Amino acid sequence: MKRVLSVLLSAVIAAASLTGCGTGTQNQVGSSQPASSVTAEFTVDKIGVTYVKSPLNVPSIVEKEKGIFTEAFAEYSLPVEYSNLTAGPEQTQALASGDIQFLYAVGATSVILSASNGADIKILNTYSRSPEAFRLFAGKDSAISSAADLKGKKIAGPKGTILHELMVSYLATAGLTEKDVEFLSMTIPDSQAALAGGTMDCALLAGPVAYNMEKDGYQVVTTGKDLVDATIVVATSQSFYDKNPLLVKRFMEAQDQIQTYIEENPEEILEIAAKETELDISAVKEMYPMYDFSTKITEADITSMKNTERFMKENGMIENDVDIDSLILKIE
Repeated sequence: MKRVLSVLLSAVIAAASLTGCGTGTQNQVGSSQPASSVTAEFTVDKIGVTYVKSPLNVPSIVEKEKGIFTEAFAEYSLPVEYSNLTAGPEQTQALASGDIQFLYAVGATSVILSASNGADIKILNTYSRSPEAFRLFAGKDSAISSAADLKGKKIAGPKGTILHELMVSYLATAGLTEKDVEFLSMTIPDSQAALAGGTMDCALLAGPVAYNMEKDGYQVVTTGKDLVDATIVVATSQSFYDKNPLLVKRFMEAQDQIQTYIEENPEEILEIAAKETELDISAVKEMYPMYDFSTKITEADITSMKNTERFMKENGMIENDVDIDSLILKIE
């Protein structure tokens, strides 16, 4: 009889142990169970993140240098893969396809354009605001000095971005529209090369490229000041959040770690940025004050994005209305 009871007791203990393994996986950051048991609950086997270092995206530069995202997702055995997609339309397409899970620095203009086209895209928080870092350049000896002078001119720049919005806003100050110029969609490096090569009258540039062009004697026709708020945001999709809420929350916690590191190491982070952008440290120190990298979405940010949405609709950049309030992801 004792032998039978002993066998039954062993079986109960074994079953309880197996049950514990099955229910021990919790969607909580800092859980003590093995990462492999957590990973099985996710719908991805990697974390795709865009790496955009221009205009002067210090948070991205510091994050990659310190491996903050890599460490954050290591506990779930999820490798972090960086994508160098920088054009807004390419970024939002990669998010829609599932190749990328987080757009870490994408223009609000691009997000609104994507949402207007029916894409599943949501804003997590803000990345930066830097209107003075976005600029329209003309040649060294150009006679262009006002918006009116742009009529009939060839302008290069990335379509569907803050720079595109800057151009249209500036043209509007002289009663002109995009139809009054010859706008060619190009990446920032290609736009720079086209202006330097003389095939374009003007180029829309930002960040280190803009800094170097100004130092080389190219004329700054206008900056984004008083024309655009240049709101850059962080985005994901509603479907990804619905299926992987823990990963989204872990990403945002990692963002807080980045902010803390930047605040506590002001000199080091500028040196890291200078090395990555190949700028002199003095140039980085000159440019850095143009940027506000706080991540909290403010009422001013929401108002700015609503103004941008209205502007894009009025200027034919989007066809369908976008509700900015519903575009912001609701974290539960």
